[in-house]
Amino acid sequence: MPTPATAAAYATRIAFIVELAGHLHRYGTTSQRLEGAIVSVARQLGLDCEPWSNPTGLILTFSDPQRPPGESDTTRVIRLPPGETSLYRLCEADRIAEEVMAGRLDISEGHAALRALDRGADWRGHVQQVAGFGLAAASVAGMLRLPWLDIATAGVIGTLVGLIGLASRSRPQMKEADDAIAGILAGGLAALVATFVAPLNLNTVVIASMIVLMPGMALTNAFSELTSQHLMSGTARFFGALTTLLKLTVGTMIALTVVQLAGLEPQVRAWRPQPGWVEWGAVVTAAWAFAALFRAARRDIALVMMAAIVGYAISRLVGQWLGSPIGVFLSALVITVAGNGYARWMRRPGALIRVPGIIMLVPGSTSLRSLLVAVQQQDVAAGQEAAITVLNVLLALIAGLLIGNLLLPARRNL
Repeated sequence: MPTPATAAAYATRIAFIVELAGHLHRYGTTSQRLEGAIVSVARQLGLDCEPWSNPTGLILTFSDPQRPPGESDTTRVIRLPPGETSLYRLCEADRIAEEVMAGRLDISEGHAALRALDRGADWRGHVQQVAGFGLAAASVAGMLRLPWLDIATAGVIGTLVGLIGLASRSRPQMKEADDAIAGILAGGLAALVATFVAPLNLNTVVIASMIVLMPGMALTNAFSELTSQHLMSGTARFFGALTTLLKLTVGTMIALTVVQLAGLEPQVRAWRPQPGWVEWGAVVTAAWAFAALFRAARRDIALVMMAAIVGYAISRLVGQWLGSPIGVFLSALVITVAGNGYARWMRRPGALIRVPGIIMLVPGSTSLRSLLVAVQQQDVAAGQEAAITVLNVLLALIAGLLIGNLLLPARRNL
């Protein structure tokens, strides 16, 4: 039986799906989930759709099953930048699509509602993002039980890195080099503090201060796409993550080389004196920081924080007992099942649990450490131990995601 959505003009239905696909892409949805969601929506709107997604674009081919083959074929090619996670907008896009498919919202009104989501953040949103950078950096340093000076240094540098990211959004040329600029800033300021103030855990402070820029989630998504046979998208995302790591490493090494040529000698120490309560307090502040960085709605902040804390706690406690890879595997499995269950029974995106739940498990910081050590010592073997750790974490993480989806299959793609 026709619904108001399926009765809409052919071009109107296509325009709505194209707009929805663009929004899901911009909000960081992986290829397999985006394509599954678009196929499902298109079917509900009485269309056949063959989507093809990659990190920098979309190809959508539509046809009307009520017309002869080939008569109504329409293809849209859309160039898009790599997406950034926005949980609030993802939930809103999902809600709008559900309203349109259920007939509670006219398809043209749904299209207008999707376009309204493109409004830029106000000054409060910018402040929240910059504060999230600084708090996430300080929290990661606290989770590593670094001294208070190291925590403060990481927090200050992280805030400045957030300001660089904010400034580069409206400057395309600066945006191309913002990761390298962040590396120069982090390496230079940390080296100056270690030279003139007090010794630091230098590499660890640099890594903590740039933690938000680490492509750990991109690496995880890349391997997830590869395992789901989205080979081109997974390969492109993997090399994009590798490029980000290289830019961060290059920037850091430029700063440390300039410091060395200037005759300065940063004092480096390996010291982690903080008690356990500092680590777990930092986990809570890190959870809030990532809720802010992922742009969660106010109603979802507690849920996002709980997912991040539970994911880290399972990984940490089980890892102490059975080893880190098993802890990561079990944490990813539990978070995946919880996210799929939440999406199934609450009819909202499981990404609200899945994304924050695994963010503190991803191996971005370890990846950068392996590159830094290899470049600093000019010895590939020096970074092999950290590289093997990255591989172990990735394998455990992907295994947990796969097994979790087997135990409780997702009925919703988001």
